[in-house]
Amino acid sequence: MPIFDAHEFLRQFLYDPKNPLLFNNGFFVYFFAAFISLYYVFRSNIRARNMVVTLFSLYFFYKASGSFVWLVIISAITDYFLSNAIYRQQDKRKKKLLLALSIVVNLGLLFYFKYTNFFLSFSNQFFATHINPLNILLAVGISFYTFENLSYTIDVYRGEFEPEKKFINYIVFLSFFPKLVMGPIVRAKDFLPQLRKPYELQEGDFAKGFYLIVSGLVKKLVISDYLTLNLVNYVFDDPARHTGLECAVAVFAYAIVIYCDFSGYSDVAIGIAKWLGITIPPNFNLPYQSKSITEFWRRWHISLSSWLKDYLYIFWLGGNRKGRVRTYINLFVTMLLGGFWHGANWTFIIWGGLHGIGLAVHKIWMERAGGFIKRNENNKLYNIAAGLLTFLFVCFCWIFFKSPDYATASIMISQICTDFSLSVWPAFWGTYHNVIWIMLLGYALHMVPETLPGIIIGRIQKAPMAAFVAAFIVFLVLYAQFKSSTPVMPIYLKF
Repeated sequence: MPIFDAHEFLRQFLYDPKNPLLFNNGFFVYFFAAFISLYYVFRSNIRARNMVVTLFSLYFFYKASGSFVWLVIISAITDYFLSNAIYRQQDKRKKKLLLALSIVVNLGLLFYFKYTNFFLSFSNQFFATHINPLNILLAVGISFYTFENLSYTIDVYRGEFEPEKKFINYIVFLSFFPKLVMGPIVRAKDFLPQLRKPYELQEGDFAKGFYLIVSGLVKKLVISDYLTLNLVNYVFDDPARHTGLECAVAVFAYAIVIYCDFSGYSDVAIGIAKWLGITIPPNFNLPYQSKSITEFWRRWHISLSSWLKDYLYIFWLGGNRKGRVRTYINLFVTMLLGGFWHGANWTFIIWGGLHGIGLAVHKIWMERAGGFIKRNENNKLYNIAAGLLTFLFVCFCWIFFKSPDYATASIMISQICTDFSLSVWPAFWGTYHNVIWIMLLGYALHMVPETLPGIIIGRIQKAPMAAFVAAFIVFLVLYAQFKSSTPVMPIYLKF
């Protein structure tokens, strides 16, 4: 008869770097069950409810990242006091200095943890400084909550809203566990007012949350993880060993992998928030249906693209207010820095630069060919061609995003361009037919009409609870068929 091991039991509640707490972690089931029970008990007491959210959110982050939880607390304290000081300050010069202090503190932490070794490597390579890299671990989620802090203090500086007076509310905003680790990036002016409202679920909120959670888990755990383990990582690890056909299919597979991985996690976060009576705006809107690179960035990682537009492109660089040429430069710089935000690697900078060039070229095209575009906006052939060109450009850029270095990306492109032959298709199909079917399933789900999720939610919102339980059991059975012994960490966890 097994003996209960109290030490082993208690160890499950401590941070394990090999098994961080995420939505796809088994421990999350118990975590969420305890959380939602207490949240429901204290739902009518706003202060107690927010305290429950704070404690569970900070514990969630501790289980996901260990001692880095202190960075969230320090960031919250810093910007809470700075934002209130900015709001009270009447002297414009001092107001700017306080904002500058907030920017320096937030970006300073971000640069230290994320970019120190990149710049040391850059210095060693170009200036022969021979400085050894530092042993710095990347703080999980720091890119996301840094941007939330910055948007908060900038909005207060611009007078767009009054800063939060209760610290407990601000730390809930910053540490809210569904979106803390991987976003979406939430604006304080959208989130904070919801914390002061009584808990209330509108008709259809439970069904919408359930749909988002289950569909998000299917995208992440079934489609994305399967393609990652069975083709994408296998090819990108050593593209020189694979044919051009394998490399090309791996690129298209990665396009659906990163969409299903990140949008799936975002959907789960938005769905959980919906159950708590909190609305988080959608982060993806079928981006591969875009007919231009500009439209793509209105549909892809919406919270980041809107942040870059509002706070970098417009607020910092001046947007399109300084002439045509400066507008193109601003678009390029914005996307270049957006690429750098993703990681301290030249491949991310190239990826961002390519998108910046794409946005500038599309803007020029809109200015020069506006009449032609307007005449053909309802032309199916034109729309198909525009959509296909946009998709192929995005997929080409994904090669740099996924590759660990420029050499790997170059080999990948070379294999596709010089070693592509359909003659190997029979052998490829024999090995990867399951992968192809899953990839096609991913694209099929992505190409559904935008109105379909609303129709499904409308149909299921009046279903009995037994139907929801049955649907979740079906998902668990499906997941069991695809589950791998090797866990696949979410792609945006490292950003």
